[in-house]
Amino acid sequence: MSRYVHIIRHMETNKAIDSFAALSQETRLEAFRLLVRHEPEGLAAGEIARRLSVPHNTMSAHLAVLARAGWVVSKRRSRSIIYRAKLDHMNEMILFLVRDCCAGHPEVCKPFLTPPSQCPSA
Repeated sequence: MSRYVHIIRHMETNKAIDSFAALSQETRLEAFRLLVRHEPEGLAAGEIARRLSVPHNTMSAHLAVLARAGWVVSKRRSRSIIYRAKLDHMNEMILFLVRDCCAGHPEVCKPFLTPPSQCPSA
């Protein structure tokens, strides 16, 4: 493996570690899962806090962590801040996890590579 490829893989690994670290806290994980269920409309920060029974200021801090890690995006709508899940980031992280798992057998990883928009509804 060339030094360049090694550096790129190391950077990707660090990005993935930072990204998954943001989800390694229960409230943040539940917030992200809630936002995935409310795509593409998203939810207001206050509504997320209410549904998860978390104080607004605490929820704002959690949402900021998720935004810095790439899991959510926000947009001001009137007096509310609407958060949405970044499904492309979720897909990128899934691809990171399964990229090398196939070992020449792509059928093994195929179920994991289905784009989120094609996932069956629960």
